[in-house]
Formats: sequence, C-alpha cells, structure tokens
Amino acid sequence: MNIIEAITKEQLKSDRGSFNVGDTVVVHTKVVEADGKERIQLFTGVVIGRRGRGISETFTVRRISYGEGVERVFHLHSPRIEKIEVEREGAARRAKLNYLRGRVGKQALAVDEKVMVEQQAAEPKPAAAPAEPAKQ
Repeated sequence: MNIIEAITKEQLKSDRGSFNVGDTVVVHTKVVEADGKERIQLFTGVVIGRRGRGISETFTVRRISYGEGVERVFHLHSPRIEKIEVEREGAARRAKLNYLRGRVGKQALAVDEKVMVEQQAAEPKPAAAPAEPAKQ
C-alpha cells in the first residue's frame, strides 16, 4: 500500500482546499478544442457541497444560467483545473446546500445576513457632526 500512497501524494495539489461550502468561486478549467488547442474556461457559482477525501475529493458548483440551474461537479485535484478563486465567502450552517436547487435569483445566494452585519459593525464609523439646534 505504500506505493499507492506515494503515487497519490505526489498528485495532490496543495493550493486547492481554501474554500468552503457556501462560498462563491470561479473555477478555471482547461478545455481542449477540436483542433487540439487548449483554452481556459471559467465557471462561476456557489459551492453547494464537498465530498470525498484525498485524491478522490470532489465539489459541486451551482449557478443560474439563462433562468436554468446548472450544476457541475469538479475533482479537486484534477490536472484540468488551473486554479480556484474565492469571489465571495458565504456562511453556510450545513454541509450540503441542496435547498438552493429550489431557489432562483437573490434567494439562491448562500450568504448569511449575520456575517454581513458583523462585518459592518467591525468597520469604523465616521464621526457624526454635532446636531444644530432647532430654529424657532
């Protein structure tokens, strides 16, 4: 079993696990054209689930395209994935966000409002100008 473990360890990508369920990500994938050329194709959406461990770990990304929900499953350590960028962090309270499949529009975003309120509270507020007395 040491030979199999050694082979899988060298194929693992170390820079790929920095996102969570609920985050909006941009996945850069290599696509081979019909004439042999390669190009990079972007797929932007919300991560609705992760599963597996090690070399077989996968994640599912969902987006709404022309009014239809589109889901795509990616292998995390695939050589076809160029890079994964986190566009926006979401706050999910569960491991699988399958309930997003029934939602459309802004409802399909997996951002918890508590996180937004905490971020606004952490920002420094501008000093308020003193109130002028009322004129009679």
